[in-house]
Amino acid sequence: MGKKKTVPPEETMTPEGKASEEGTSAMPAPPTETALEDEASSADEASTAEVEDESIPTEPSAEPLHDFDELKTDLSALQDRHLRLIAEFTNYRRRVKGELSEAWGRGQADLLRSFVDALDDLQRVGAWQADNTTVEALIEGVDLVERKFRQALEGAGVELFDPVGEVFDPHIMEAMLGVPTEDSEEDQKVQEVFQKGYRYKGQLVRPARVVVFKHG
Repeated sequence: MGKKKTVPPEETMTPEGKASEEGTSAMPAPPTETALEDEASSADEASTAEVEDESIPTEPSAEPLHDFDELKTDLSALQDRHLRLIAEFTNYRRRVKGELSEAWGRGQADLLRSFVDALDDLQRVGAWQADNTTVEALIEGVDLVERKFRQALEGAGVELFDPVGEVFDPHIMEAMLGVPTEDSEEDQKVQEVFQKGYRYKGQLVRPARVVVFKHG
């Protein structure tokens, strides 16, 4: 009878048993600090890449280009409107200037027409003959001419002033002569008017030339 071959215990033992026997564990070794830092850095890069992928649009939007085209259209319309307004205002200014010039010309023509009528009367008075004209008729004719001239001036806005008895005003009067007086109340008052004064719409045309009382 043959002998049975005996296997030594060391040969029949499994690797796990060997590890147990040697006092070591079959579990994987814990990760080192460098490995943990590499894993964290990889995770952060992946997260950043995901955020960037989400923030950046995958396809370009057509809205900004559309808005830009609308702004260009609006700007062109505003420029056209501005040019039209300038042209309209220029035409309006020319038209108003022409109308004012025509109105001024008509006013001047009306004023000259009044003076021409008075001048005709003055010429008729000058044509009177001494042998068939009285002094009264001559004076009446001259007064008629004067009234016509005055009416023409008043119609044009000219004001005539005769400051007899008024206090002397150097702004509208010119003293030609001083006359002494014993009455203190007459001091600096107009005693006589050599030439009457004229104002045109508040503006002095000619000062009145006067004689003024002087007291003392």
